[in-house]
Amino acid sequence: MGTPNTALYRILDANLDRAREGLRVIEEWCRFGLNHAALASQCKQLRQELGGLHQDRFRLARDTPADVGTQISHPQEEARAGIWAVLQANLCRVQEALRVLEEYGKLDDLALGASCKHIRYRVYALESQLLLQERRQRLHQAHLYLVTSPVQSLSETVEAALQGGVRLVQYRDKDPDDSVRLARAMDLRSLCQRYEALFIVNDRVDLALAVDADGVHLGQQDLPVQAARQLLGPHRLIGRSTTNPAELHRALEEGVDYIGVGPVFATPTKTDKAVAGLDYVNYAATHSTLPWFAIGGIDAENLPQVLDAGARRVAVVRAVMQAADPTQAAQQLISRVGLSGLGSEQ
Repeated sequence: MGTPNTALYRILDANLDRAREGLRVIEEWCRFGLNHAALASQCKQLRQELGGLHQDRFRLARDTPADVGTQISHPQEEARAGIWAVLQANLCRVQEALRVLEEYGKLDDLALGASCKHIRYRVYALESQLLLQERRQRLHQAHLYLVTSPVQSLSETVEAALQGGVRLVQYRDKDPDDSVRLARAMDLRSLCQRYEALFIVNDRVDLALAVDADGVHLGQQDLPVQAARQLLGPHRLIGRSTTNPAELHRALEEGVDYIGVGPVFATPTKTDKAVAGLDYVNYAATHSTLPWFAIGGIDAENLPQVLDAGARRVAVVRAVMQAADPTQAAQQLISRVGLSGLGSEQ
């Protein structure tokens, strides 16, 4: 058995290595996956600060052959479900290592413990920023937005659409009791996580928080965006429905993440709204600085008109929810919209 100092130095050495390794994994995705220079720079700065804390006396205490922890593993470490699972695992790795450094650092160097505490809080902030950027990137890449409607086999229909390539789903159901909506939202949230799809809740900020949704979609009569942002925090998505240029510009000023543009055509899901038409789609194409989705009565037959008017993303309800084969319907729509959006920025 080594001396107490040797054990302490081995702990500090191992966790300084662990924290820097985890940050490097995150940095690579910020750099090459998100193409986000500021986040990559934050990761590099944190790594450099930790490197400055890594003293030679810690390294000299290292004894990898005698480290019993090298033989310990867990099945969850053997595979990752996707990119965000990789990022989450490494964020947790970094945060846990920093906590260890903070506590054990107090036994050797108070400045080391204090520095690691400060860095840990910065990593928490980095996690929120990274989550928002990851969600925004997936939002930007989504060409087809599925908005649910009440159907007999809701989960089965949505899963079929996810199998067809849908990666953005909004749960909209205004009639059932809250307990029913909560159960359905939790079920759909689980499905979306399995397929790495974004999950949005219509109108209800409380329901979005309860199921840990990726965001909420607000109509013009719903909670103000600023109030929703205060409740949701900075790392979730907020969408806003708009029916005319004035509402579009107001939504841009409110700080939403994406915009709904419509209804383009008459639709039974919005019988109380006048048709905005293709002229409004064309206006959004030339004036919106955020991702936007044309919505309202869009299906395979009238889709070419919507694309010709400038849309590069569309939201559909009946075209998938009531399709005989939701998987095939989703695949066909995604293929046609995706091809139209090649080279498009918004």
